[in-house]
Amino acid sequence: MTRAWSTVATDEERYRPLYARVLGLRFVNPGGVLCFLFFEGAVALAVLLALAELVSWWAVLVLPIAVAAMVKLNDVVAEMVVRTAAQVPEQERDRFRRQMEPVVGRARVPTSARAWPDGTTTDSRGVRYHHPQRATFDHPNEQ
Repeated sequence: MTRAWSTVATDEERYRPLYARVLGLRFVNPGGVLCFLFFEGAVALAVLLALAELVSWWAVLVLPIAVAAMVKLNDVVAEMVVRTAAQVPEQERDRFRRQMEPVVGRARVPTSARAWPDGTTTDSRGVRYHHPQRATFDHPNEQ
């Protein structure tokens, strides 16, 4: 596999944590604290579980390996997502962006709605709507 899809520059590779370099992570870029939690945290958790006799001592070896496998799997999935997204034509990306834009506007109030003195309104079906700040509409003469 080539490094063309890698998000980490090759000069920055030597400054990455050892955990990320050993696993060969290219798309997931955990920092030092996260790498510490992934490895040493998994070992500490396994030791605590073994001392509490909830698991056997094999968990001290198996749990960090399982965490590393999940991190590497996450990196592989991230790579697939990036490659798939790069294959989507620009026209489809624009269409998706247009569909995801939020729509802002005003809701229409039925003309048959009546305002009550307690701040609620009732439409022709008898459904009551509550307006906490006012007892009438913005434009009372509007039909």
